[in-house]
Amino acid sequence: MYQRTKRLLPGQDLRFEIEQFVQDHHVKAGVVLSLVGCLTQLCLRVADGKTVKTWKEPFEIVSVTGTVSENGCHLHLSASNQEGQTYGGHLKEGCLVGTTVELVIAVFEEIAYYREPDEQTGYDELVIR
Repeated sequence: MYQRTKRLLPGQDLRFEIEQFVQDHHVKAGVVLSLVGCLTQLCLRVADGKTVKTWKEPFEIVSVTGTVSENGCHLHLSASNQEGQTYGGHLKEGCLVGTTVELVIAVFEEIAYYREPDEQTGYDELVIR
């Protein structure tokens, strides 16, 4: 196992940059170890699995978790606003970096993650090889 790190800059799209970083480094299987920073816009698919909500205000990233691979990423994010209200869900494109975001990914060398359709869930689900 080894790690990859990157600092994201103001205005960059968080999900796009994570996916591009994973592609650029040919990550076959990894997890987000740490992701800290702030956003000026938050865009999440919420718990019903269909609705995408966007908030345009300052947010502090509270937590991120997920699997990453050049074959697909599955990421969940929680962020809090100035009043301390926290929103969470499936990370979508449209989350814009505020001052900075620091990204650390752990990469596993012996396996590869894939996403394949699952009839039961209707989503592309994780397959490990």
